[in-house]
Amino acid sequence: MVGSREIAPQRYRASPGRYFEDFAVGDVYEHRPGRTITETDNAWFTLLTMNTHPLHFDAEYAAKSEFGRPLVNSALTLSIVTGMSVGDVSQHAIANLGWTDIKLTAPVFNGDTIYAESEVLDKRASRSRPNQGVVTVLTRGLKADGSLFMEFRRAILVAMRGHGVADRANY
Repeated sequence: MVGSREIAPQRYRASPGRYFEDFAVGDVYEHRPGRTITETDNAWFTLLTMNTHPLHFDAEYAAKSEFGRPLVNSALTLSIVTGMSVGDVSQHAIANLGWTDIKLTAPVFNGDTIYAESEVLDKRASRSRPNQGVVTVLTRGLKADGSLFMEFRRAILVAMRGHGVADRANY
């Protein structure tokens, strides 16, 4: 479970993440901390990924759009929201199995602070991997005012307790 565990008297080690057994359908995990997106984050990510759409990095171009200012690259917000969920949802993952139903419901702008939460939709033991299971979550990206700007489903192959890489690496 997320938290810490005592590894010696008065000595604790952070224990991020959940094993397969720790997930329960209907549970909602609020991921913290949030992240304020900066102009630099947006410009670097956009240029690093070779996205040449000027709406993300040309303020003059963006000023003439319906938004009136640059939009944060949606692939950046998808990456950050997914990253926010790792400690709660996929720290003990073997693999991401896929993202589906990605919905971009509102624009994100430079200076917006975003948060995320994930709801457990389904879990089942793997049919082919006896020490692992598949967990499906619905992750939502929320602005600081609580408004939804993104949601997606993600399926993750997660280790059962005692069978993860972290268990073998004394992590």
